[in-house]
Amino acid sequence: MTLPDPSRTERYSPPAMLLHWLLGAAIVFLFFFGLYMVNLPFSPQKLKFINWHKWIGMLILTLSAVRLLVRLVRRPPALPAQVERAMPRWQHIAHHGTHHAMYLLFFVVPLLGWAYSSAAGFPIVLFGQLPLPDLVSPDAVLAQALKPWHKWAAFALMGLVALHVAAVVKHQLIDRDGLLRRMLPW
Repeated sequence: MTLPDPSRTERYSPPAMLLHWLLGAAIVFLFFFGLYMVNLPFSPQKLKFINWHKWIGMLILTLSAVRLLVRLVRRPPALPAQVERAMPRWQHIAHHGTHHAMYLLFFVVPLLGWAYSSAAGFPIVLFGQLPLPDLVSPDAVLAQALKPWHKWAAFALMGLVALHVAAVVKHQLIDRDGLLRRMLPW
């Protein structure tokens, strides 16, 4: 496959690019930070990390809302016709399904974390200054039910992120169709 002419390939808007890379980095960082944090013994350091985890989770939730708004205001560019024709039907389905599922989980994972924190009786106080309302009333049984949902939703999101990255690598190194250029700021 020959590369599409970059001057004729529509690119994502600068706000979409910024939000894509910022949200991607925050999600990957927070996932691995969460894995590290949960295995620490109970200590003041762990409590500090739990708060940081919550704050970054709320940042991800906010960035996700902004990103969705940007996407609704300015639709993403269509796949170049050449790429569209070369993709089998199952790849189209995977492309759209992965993106929709990731967007859903951008909201579900932090909301489950927020609900879990509320149910556990530990409200989120952003940067130690701004208390957020509880999503649910404190309830130990509900907290224990929500905890694994937050964990598995985060794992599902990371699985989709890995699938997304694998597709980018395929398009860049195997198909050599230049699709990545649409999301690069340079």
